[in-house]
Order: sequence, then C-alpha cells, then structure tokens
Amino acid sequence: MLVAFSVSPSGGSDESGSVHDAVAAAVRVVRASGLPNRTDAMFTTIEGEWDEVMDVVRRATEAVGAYGPRVSLVLKADIRPGRSGELEGKVERLEAAIQRQAIES
Repeated sequence: MLVAFSVSPSGGSDESGSVHDAVAAAVRVVRASGLPNRTDAMFTTIEGEWDEVMDVVRRATEAVGAYGPRVSLVLKADIRPGRSGELEGKVERLEAAIQRQAIES
C-alpha cells in the first residue's frame, strides 16, 4: 500500500519557521520508521502494510500536534494487496510510457 499524506499545524502562532519545523518533525518520524518513503514539495509518500503505514501517519500527525492546537491532515492511499516496490515501480512504468510515446510520435 502507498499512502501520500500532508500534515501541518494550524491555529497556532505565526512564528517564522514554525510550519517548517513541524513538518520536519513529521518527516523525521517517517524516515525513522524504516519504511520506503519519499518527500516532495507537497506530500510525503510511504509504502508498507496497512497497520504499519497508518501507525507512522498517526505518529507523524502527533509530532505535528506539538506545534499547535490544531492539525490538518490530507491523505491519499493506493491499496493493492500483495504488491510491493510500488514507490519506485509506478514511476518507472510512467517513465517507460513517456519514452514509448516519444518514440511513437
């Protein structure tokens, strides 16, 4: 299963860097989990089994909660039992399709 999520504090003070610090705390939780993951400008994507991925999302959300009285969580999941390596595999298949279309054009 792949889960892409974004978590940030809301409703707190607007101190410089506070959102970045909160997001950094969440990303540290994800990276410490040992599960395959990738962070980009909008989301962090993590791969694993349901219980382990959701536990990491919960702990990352709790880490952000230390930075304000309210937390915003956006989550999107690709649930495909029996599949692994999709964090890289989906991108590889996309790149192959792009190359194939370029050749066919």
